[in-house]
Amino acid sequence: MAASQSDTERERSDGQRSEIWIGCSGWAYPSWRPAFYPPKTPVKKLLEAYASRLNSVEVNYTFRSLPTEAIVQGWLAATPEAFRFSFKAPQRITHFNRLRNCSGVLAAFLGSVAPVAAAGRLGVLLLQLPPNFAVDAVLLREFLAEAHGAGPGARLAFEFRHPSWFAEPTYAALAERRAALCVAESDELATPEVMTAPFACYRLRRSQYSEQELGELRTRLQEGARAGEVFAYFKHEEEPDGPLRAAAVLEGLRA
Repeated sequence: MAASQSDTERERSDGQRSEIWIGCSGWAYPSWRPAFYPPKTPVKKLLEAYASRLNSVEVNYTFRSLPTEAIVQGWLAATPEAFRFSFKAPQRITHFNRLRNCSGVLAAFLGSVAPVAAAGRLGVLLLQLPPNFAVDAVLLREFLAEAHGAGPGARLAFEFRHPSWFAEPTYAALAERRAALCVAESDELATPEVMTAPFACYRLRRSQYSEQELGELRTRLQEGARAGEVFAYFKHEEEPDGPLRAAAVLEGLRA
């Protein structure tokens, strides 16, 4: 069954509700049959099957191409109301323009996901910077101001892949605009777990996770949920390890 809000809601210390949203960075993998998807699931039904076991997805489609409204409405129709979509920002913003002069592409990106926001089902907008993009706190502040003007309600999460970003000026700039430092972990790099926003974003990219480590991850997500909503996404690959790990974490939280 798809997760209802009561499955993942957690009480915050101030009495408000917070939720934990878990999934992968994609769903369109027929190779996930039969370990994750039922063996005869048609390709057109993969998202529906995905949403029966997980309660969120990070859409990487938007990194290279913006979806039409018909495509977005199809995604919404295939999933329950208690399901959230996060989106990866276009490479035009992060890799080509490198956060400079992005007002036009920002507007187009926000417009493409507007139906999801209108439905109350928008998670975070992820900006993944390239590994050779070193720290520039002034530029980050300028971009955050531009993004706030284009979409003041959007929840932005930044994945920095150059270690020079992990410093107080970065954290301060993010905190001023209530943007999150995406806690990304891979075999090569781990982001400091610094909370700069009233929500949290995790990208879980390591090649191996033991049962003990998945249990520790549940605890980390629960602790993060004390401050607000938590969005956590495992790596998408041809093998179904990512969605199976995500399902195990979500099922453990429900239990």
